[in-house]
Amino acid sequence: MEIEAMFQQVPAWLFYAITVVIVLLSFACGVFFGPSIQKEGAHSVIESVVAAMFVMLALILALTFSLSASRFDNRKQVLLDEVNAIGTAFLRTDFLSASQRTASRKLLKEYVDILVEAAALRNEKILIQLLVDSEAIHNRLWSQINTLPKQDVNSVLLGLYIQSLNDIIDIHSKRSTIVLQHHIPWPIWVTLFIVTMMTMMGVGYQFKHTKTNNWVSILLLAFSFSAVITLIEELDRTSSNLLTVSQKPMINFQKKLSTSDL
Repeated sequence: MEIEAMFQQVPAWLFYAITVVIVLLSFACGVFFGPSIQKEGAHSVIESVVAAMFVMLALILALTFSLSASRFDNRKQVLLDEVNAIGTAFLRTDFLSASQRTASRKLLKEYVDILVEAAALRNEKILIQLLVDSEAIHNRLWSQINTLPKQDVNSVLLGLYIQSLNDIIDIHSKRSTIVLQHHIPWPIWVTLFIVTMMTMMGVGYQFKHTKTNNWVSILLLAFSFSAVITLIEELDRTSSNLLTVSQKPMINFQKKLSTSDL
């Protein structure tokens, strides 16, 4: 199983707990297994190295946060684009004959119902099946165009309706790709955790030689780093319980369609 897919299966609380344990174990390794240093000036060298490692870790955290936040924003934008595209197609069904208009509007309503149901799911297997069902509706909508006389298909008004169907299909493909396939690459995750572990080992190493007993600050540091990493993972997650793209635009549109005439 790919690392990205594995992260999708781990609950947020468990991911956070595992990250805290990794951070604290790394710190403990630095404290208990770091060699003793007796040379003069060695402590300043350790401080410089730890400071550099913190800078490196901050850069990686900024990179991964930027990637996950960008993906989250893309999901919101695609949702709005999809609502607008379906709404446009629904209005342009007026260019069809009465029987074709009724059939197309019924399929578009069914399509919106599937999208609303899919957005509420936390099971990726069922989500994939619903996406397959939605693509079947695409085919049924498109097959209606093929039944029309050639001169009707070439008309300007019907061409606008066909264009709106193309937009729906394109946006659906884009949304499916963003939701199910585009995640933070696993090498970035591996690098993030390796740098985090090495940084915390350096902190533990420094902690040992400064002979301080401020364990509260270490716990706060561990909890804070773990919280940031968990936040990044939740932003990148397909179906997060903590950070979700509001489906209110699609739900409001669904309610609007339910009161529309076929």
